Amino acid sequence: MIPESKATPVSRPTEQNENSAVEMNNAGAVNHSGDESGNENRQKSARGRKRTRVGSENAKRSHAKASRGSVGRAGRVQGKRPHVEAVTLFEVVTMGRSAMQVVVDDWIEAYVVDRDCALLDLISFFIQCSGCKGLVTAEMCQSKVDSHILSKMVEELDEDTGLQYKKFMAFPWILTVTWPMHMDCLEYPLIQSGPYGRWFHSEFCDFMSVLVSQCQHGIVFDSYLMNTLISLLTELSDSYVRAFRHTCTLGAVKLLSCLAGVALSLSVGVGVENTQKVQQVEKAKTSGQHSTPRLDRMQKNIKELKEKRLEIESMMDAIFKGVFLKRYRDVLPEIRAMCMEELSVWMKLYSSAFLNDSYLKYVGWMMHDKIPDVRLKCVLGLQGLYGDPLLLSKLDLFTSRFKDRIISMTLDKDYEVAVQAMKLLVIISKSCGEVVTDGDYKQLFQFVYSSQRPLAALAGEMLYSRLLNAPAPDLKAQDRASEKEVHMQQTLARLRALLTFYRGSELHKHVVYLVDSLWDSAGALLKDWPTITSILLKDPTPQNTGLMRAEQAVVVEILVASVRQASEGHTLVGRSGGKKVMSAKERKIQMDDGAKLTEHFLTELPKLLSKFSQSCDIVASLMKIPQYFLPECPAAEKTEAVANLMAEMGAVLDHHSGPAVLEAATRTYISLCREETAWHRTTCPARDSLVQSWKTRLAGQLGESMKDDVFCADKEKTGEILATLKKLRAFHNGHDLSQWNLFELLSPLLSEDCMQGGLPPQVILEVLQCLCFATLWSLNTSGETLTSREKAVAQRAQLSQFCTRSYHCLTHPNLSIRDQAFQGVCDVLTAHSYQLHVWDPTAYGPLLYTPNPKLQRALLAFILERAFNGPDGDSQSRVSRDSEVEKLGDLHRRRNLLGAYCKLIVHGVLEMSMASGLLMHYTKYYNDFGDIIKETLYRTRQVDKIESARTLLLCLQELYVRLRQEQESGGRGHPGVQTFTSIKELARRFSLTFGDVMKFRESIAMIHRNGVEFVFSGFVQTPDATCPPYLSYLTILSEFSSKLLKPDKKTLYCYLQKHTTEHIINLREECWQPLIYYRASLLAVVEREDVVSYVSSDRKPYLPGRSPFHKQNSLLEGNKSPGPVSPLESKCGRMHKPSVSSSLPGKAAEADVFSVPVEPPQKSEVPPHVISKEVDDETVEVDL
Repeated sequence: MIPESKATPVSRPTEQNENSAVEMNNAGAVNHSGDESGNENRQKSARGRKRTRVGSENAKRSHAKASRGSVGRAGRVQGKRPHVEAVTLFEVVTMGRSAMQVVVDDWIEAYVVDRDCALLDLISFFIQCSGCKGLVTAEMCQSKVDSHILSKMVEELDEDTGLQYKKFMAFPWILTVTWPMHMDCLEYPLIQSGPYGRWFHSEFCDFMSVLVSQCQHGIVFDSYLMNTLISLLTELSDSYVRAFRHTCTLGAVKLLSCLAGVALSLSVGVGVENTQKVQQVEKAKTSGQHSTPRLDRMQKNIKELKEKRLEIESMMDAIFKGVFLKRYRDVLPEIRAMCMEELSVWMKLYSSAFLNDSYLKYVGWMMHDKIPDVRLKCVLGLQGLYGDPLLLSKLDLFTSRFKDRIISMTLDKDYEVAVQAMKLLVIISKSCGEVVTDGDYKQLFQFVYSSQRPLAALAGEMLYSRLLNAPAPDLKAQDRASEKEVHMQQTLARLRALLTFYRGSELHKHVVYLVDSLWDSAGALLKDWPTITSILLKDPTPQNTGLMRAEQAVVVEILVASVRQASEGHTLVGRSGGKKVMSAKERKIQMDDGAKLTEHFLTELPKLLSKFSQSCDIVASLMKIPQYFLPECPAAEKTEAVANLMAEMGAVLDHHSGPAVLEAATRTYISLCREETAWHRTTCPARDSLVQSWKTRLAGQLGESMKDDVFCADKEKTGEILATLKKLRAFHNGHDLSQWNLFELLSPLLSEDCMQGGLPPQVILEVLQCLCFATLWSLNTSGETLTSREKAVAQRAQLSQFCTRSYHCLTHPNLSIRDQAFQGVCDVLTAHSYQLHVWDPTAYGPLLYTPNPKLQRALLAFILERAFNGPDGDSQSRVSRDSEVEKLGDLHRRRNLLGAYCKLIVHGVLEMSMASGLLMHYTKYYNDFGDIIKETLYRTRQVDKIESARTLLLCLQELYVRLRQEQESGGRGHPGVQTFTSIKELARRFSLTFGDVMKFRESIAMIHRNGVEFVFSGFVQTPDATCPPYLSYLTILSEFSSKLLKPDKKTLYCYLQKHTTEHIINLREECWQPLIYYRASLLAVVEREDVVSYVSSDRKPYLPGRSPFHKQNSLLEGNKSPGPVSPLESKCGRMHKPSVSSSLPGKAAEADVFSVPVEPPQKSEVPPHVISKEVDDETVEVDL
């Protein structure tokens, strides 16, 4: 609690002042204790409860005059709220606007009676709103220019008492505010998180508005209240304490906004302008006569109103210069944003005084602020100014000066600022479009392809209002056609303008995104499907040439995109910011649009397909429209229309076999043939008839082309076979064609004899895909088709036959065939594994099929050659743009192949050890395949943690053995051989994949145990081979030591001792450095201990007590004898751990612990040490 300080008020010459001075000994010092602080109000519901104030100034003056404002307020509020004892102005803020009105009226009455006490209440209100828990004392001042008084205006810190002081003048008061030092770090009401902060901000602003509104006809002009209030807010807004500065700046700018409203009322309404108009009317009535008393009163009233307006304007000018000019550049962004927001209000509300270039420049400057919220307030304020046609004439200079900045803000990094800047430009283009040039429009129109839908929609609105909203063509009287013809001409003109813009867009060719951007503004044009269809179906005439061929293709794309938009809504891939949930009204509109498009295109789409049947791209787009039909609409029962549509689609498929047409047709038939649709009884027979005709045709074509397993068809026949195969392959991808038994028809084509008989690669590729789809459909429908063991055996035979055929294709010279064979085998084996896991054991299911080892080796060899022999990421930056696109496409294919192979490992089709070949390339191809390999590791650990860790170990050991063999052979570096540093880095990457140490404790211990066995097993020490040949592998193994728990490190050290006690070890020899490194990693039990510095301790002297050996219990034993000590001799007694001597020679050779020594180095002259097989008694044995 802050101790209360006594105020010594200055004596007043009158008796009333003397009484006031006596009373101020009790009321002048206002103590804001913890009970009345803003924190109490922040902890409770704002409107639900009333707080009881303890120690308030009203309670202190409870025995004063009955006419005092505080007592009057308490009495009135008690009449409405019986449980309230007393209220202050600060507490009024928590009671809502209705109570605020009453209490402000009471405060005005109290001000009239005793303005000094009432002003103290108001001063206390602003201090409390700042969250201050301190003390406010007031002294009277006679002269505002007293130099002695001005020298006391300080703001200082008393570190002894832990208090801060601020003394300032609010004439006739000298106020001293005392508060704790840590107040600036606490939250005050305006910055409270949650709804309370926003609510307090609103209520505080309402209080200022009610105060000025109730005082505007009286005490505002008494030259006392406003002078004191403005002086108070100006001084506190200049404080270095954030709470005072923020709260009082808000109060000052809100006060200016309220005064601007008062000045406006003095100018218009019952103010000067209205009185002058009445005066002119009165003068007209009494023209030629002398002035009347009524005219004199009017003239006097006009003079008084002008004087009051000038007085209000002087108050506003004082606030602007004393507060705004200092705070609009405040370090606190909330204050800067607040100033910009209120400045826009002043310019719009009282434009005669504030809307000029002297004030607009601040908005233009602050549009460059680094905080997005400040820039946003500037843009929002400008929207209100440009939206008022009466204010546009005053914005010409500002527009010319800051137009480029506004346009650049559409690229703002803050999404909301960019959207509001675009909205401002839309308003400017509509109100004063001549300001925005054609170059500006060209830049802004490109935002229709933005990834943010609100920004794209605003750009679409600008595009529509500027280019597409053209007036109807002016037809001559003799040529004036019907209203329908006029509408068609207008729609055609808008479509031409849209096509011109689309062709001029050099960067983007995305029609669906363009339609989505225009949907909100040009929805009526885009959903006018009957008119667009009529334009497409209309034949050109000499008077009207219609659309060109390329224009028709784009119009069809726009038509299909509008159909999709009406059916699905704003669900474009890559575009965000749209509505995630549609309202009931939007769903109703979507259902109505779906019914309309279904009814229209059921009859008109066959006509469009018939007219454009020879155009592949147009037909491919038109074939997508039935996918968006609404099956529940009444038009779905028109079977004749559906039959006509199916007939036209079948005719189109007879002429075209392009991939776009076949994909669109496949998806459309899937949509139309669903059993829940009303027309599936018509569409399913049509599809079956179409497939049957293709199979019959293909069987005849193959019978004519294959003679004794030799393909002898000419080019034309080959093209017909390919076209039929493509159709069957496309439909087999989305439809179950098992009843036509295409597997038996096409499987003989992939026999060895046929493959050697000149079968074209394109035919082989299509046959492979057809066989893959047939096998997948057979596995997918196992639950329905496998009703006996004979059928299960037949299915497994089919699977085995497909794998055999694909195995032969893995060695085909054509790369596409090899890729497809590999992809097909992986997909089929993955689907087979999935069916084995989900089928019901009580019923017949697929029988187990395991790929033979020859096929497994072929798959591994293929993926290693295909995926990891491409260029790495470093070379991709040195290629041209075309080759860059080709490399990206090839990388996409390689990722698909690697993902397919990894699925086989994850699903258990292949052993986990088969993944070791992939893991070798984890570091080199991390940018290309790192995510796939990491996901594979994660999934395999979920299946078997030990086996997954063993796979990592196998990978590292294989790489290490290859490196050793390469070094021993003396050959040059082979591309498949990695350096020792890269192997060590790979081990480090592997160790980072073990997140939870407790979860993978057993796996990590197994890696260390297996690594030690890999190094020492089978090694027999001889004079020529003093150390194991794979000893440097311990350096790689040490990368996993950081994942060991402390007990496991000690246990593994014992395990290491068991393998080293049989050998004579000289730790000073360079060949044993990896053992030192690994031993140090096991003994580094201190957190974040540097192992490398520990290894270097064998060469560099340590200060006493700083060696890592002194940071842990002794686990090593040393011997300083001049010669080696045998293991038998080391058993005679316990030896001390070898501490690092400071007398070691500084010229000792530096050993590279990361190298793989080919030959054992010569012995060092430094006496060697021997590792004892005994350990300390404190070692804890843990069963791993």
